[in-house]
Amino acid sequence: MTSIYVHGSEPDEQRRLSLLNDLLNDECLRPMALRGTERVVDFGSGLGQFARAMARRGCRVVGIEREERQRRRAIELAAASGESALVDFRAGDGERPPLAPEEFGSFDLAHARFLLEHLRDPGAVVATMLRSVRFGGHVVLFDDDHDALRLWPHPPAVLTWWHAYWRYYEKLGNDPLVGRKLVALLHNAGATPVRSGVVNFGGCAGEATFQHLVDNFVGVMETATPDLLANALLDEPTLHAGRTQLAAWRRRPDAALWYPLPYAIGRRDA
Repeated sequence: MTSIYVHGSEPDEQRRLSLLNDLLNDECLRPMALRGTERVVDFGSGLGQFARAMARRGCRVVGIEREERQRRRAIELAAASGESALVDFRAGDGERPPLAPEEFGSFDLAHARFLLEHLRDPGAVVATMLRSVRFGGHVVLFDDDHDALRLWPHPPAVLTWWHAYWRYYEKLGNDPLVGRKLVALLHNAGATPVRSGVVNFGGCAGEATFQHLVDNFVGVMETATPDLLANALLDEPTLHAGRTQLAAWRRRPDAALWYPLPYAIGRRDA
């Protein structure tokens, strides 16, 4: 699976990802409408929090993660929560998942979230996901469309910083706009698209979670900033202006952030 992961897996990044899971997991579970009897394979399971959330609904879950530091942390978090038996965490990548031959075509559902944006060939992974589910089973994709972010009141240098961040994806050969292409990826892999929509990742200054949402947004950009500067996608004056505007914006009583996270669900038909 040829890709370069933008965010890394340092402790600060793991904390950001853990918070992101806390903010998003319940909203992402709703459109999946799990019955609690499904056998699930989670591609790019990361810290394993969403895999465990599915397992707590009664699903039997295999989590696949290629980054060893993330996988070890997922196992530690599961143990700390007394949930070591909930998920079978395996090392491997999406194109060559660590599944036995008899496991292909046996899962009720294959899931990936925030994975395809980091791949140079997301279609190959979606095709593998489709092969992993039984006829009548489903593939569920959640992924980013970075151009969908809206902040108001408009802080221009912050959005210039944001655009530099997601343009860095393109420089690496990855796709920051893959979220708008999820239905096409399912169709091209041979699935029948059956549902699409968005999960809201946003809010306004009056909400209890707002500063946590902003912290995640800032953490995403700050992690990548050294690479943005090194690749001449951002300059120091713009970065300084962005940080200044962001500090002022997040204190405004009328600050609002909209970020719709696209999802698509496809079925494997005979």
